Amino acid sequence: MSLACEITPLSAFLSTNLNNKIETYDRLGDRIKRSLGFPLVSLEIHTDQLRENIQIAVEYFTKYAGYTREYLIFDSSLYETNKGIRLDLLYTLANTDLDSNAKKVAGTNPLGPGPEFYAKTPESIFTATSSILSSTFASSTALSATFSDGIDQFELFDKTLYSTVTAFNSSLSASFKENTRKTLAFEGTSSEATTFQNVYDYDIMDYRKVMAVTDFEEGSNNGINTLFTLEQTLAQQTYFSYAMGNYGFDLVSWYTLKNWIDTREKVLALRKDLQFDERSQYLKIYPQPRNTRFYGVVSCYLERPIRDVIKEQWVYEYALALSMITIGRVRGKFGSVNLLGGGALNSDMLGEGSTKKAELEQKLLEGASPGMGDTDPALFIVG
Repeated sequence: MSLACEITPLSAFLSTNLNNKIETYDRLGDRIKRSLGFPLVSLEIHTDQLRENIQIAVEYFTKYAGYTREYLIFDSSLYETNKGIRLDLLYTLANTDLDSNAKKVAGTNPLGPGPEFYAKTPESIFTATSSILSSTFASSTALSATFSDGIDQFELFDKTLYSTVTAFNSSLSASFKENTRKTLAFEGTSSEATTFQNVYDYDIMDYRKVMAVTDFEEGSNNGINTLFTLEQTLAQQTYFSYAMGNYGFDLVSWYTLKNWIDTREKVLALRKDLQFDERSQYLKIYPQPRNTRFYGVVSCYLERPIRDVIKEQWVYEYALALSMITIGRVRGKFGSVNLLGGGALNSDMLGEGSTKKAELEQKLLEGASPGMGDTDPALFIVG
């Protein structure tokens, strides 16, 4: 049978933005090829070229968008003098105290402190595709009581109840359809996992990397600055005025003193200065933690896993534009070769793909909503 005559089941195309069926490179590649006319039209592009274009789109998207904002609490004792603190290792939740194989395999979560850092795939849901009469369960006292009105079409069942029904009558399995709620990709192929870490990218087979550090707050367990700070006192004087005495600060006084406090922290090096290298994943803190120990909270942007990024509309459109350029360049080598039937080889894809590529890059970098709305607004304005 010709490929043009093969029809993919409708269930493969039932997809939304958040319930997306694009889970692998090959599935996204199929969408790109179909957008260019395949299988009715032959496309001069190799599978590796198609995957390379998707890879470029993913890399470009994750540089400017495609991230999540997360918070991390760390102990300053983990800081390496003159080197920094390795953020991606901290986000791995790896327990560095596991010094023996027995400890590594002990417990249900050997790589993390608790189950809250792990995600579990829900059990499959079973949908009744047709009605089942109550008389079907007449020979079973328990089931006849449970299904006194029978089973209506489109009713939902969990795996336990489905197993009970099919164990009673195996032929009833034909009246149900299994709906897999979650699949997880392993190195580009669709596989089903029961438990996975939400900080791990199972396509790259590595932990998610930190893109940028946006904020840092140092905690303390001693001194008067844990609750009664000067800023808090000034704010109370401003907003409650004479309620705390016979005098109060206005907003101008509060703003002036607040600026003085900020300047004092900088001059006396009371506030930590941060320097983050996204390539090495090391965060340097100045002045460096030496003889004092503290806990800090750092706000970071982490790259999304590939299984999430390839679902993005921008990634599809950009990979499509790159594929059009690839095909256009190949067809350009043939010039005006006449095909069977007298038609000429269409080589306009090069120009069309180049135009679309430029528009998408501008939308990602300069648009009102960079990354098609997947990024936060600018944190500062220079002007």
